[in-house]
Amino acid sequence: MGRGRRGRRTKEMVNLARARVRRLYELAEKEALAGNPERADRYCLLAWKVATRYNVRIPADLKFSACRKCHTYFVPGTTSRVRINRGRRILTCEKCGWTHRMAARPKQ
Repeated sequence: MGRGRRGRRTKEMVNLARARVRRLYELAEKEALAGNPERADRYCLLAWKVATRYNVRIPADLKFSACRKCHTYFVPGTTSRVRINRGRRILTCEKCGWTHRMAARPKQ
């Protein structure tokens, strides 16, 4: 009862899922800048669900624009904190406290 689709995803399904993930992140950015953080968070959650269901990676340029733990869209200074310490960029979610440490400058 209600098991859903099983088996491999078609190429069209995967391409549509990629497009939807990118579009949902665009909408999240638009809503966050318009002052609707709850709606931006919801769009990030939906994008994560689509990416998970269709086994699609979230694009690299969008990967750190939302929290991996609570799916909050990051607006530096409002929903996230960015610090530079010993050549590392530390990104902290203000909602749940999740931190991510990465190199401050990309490798040459």
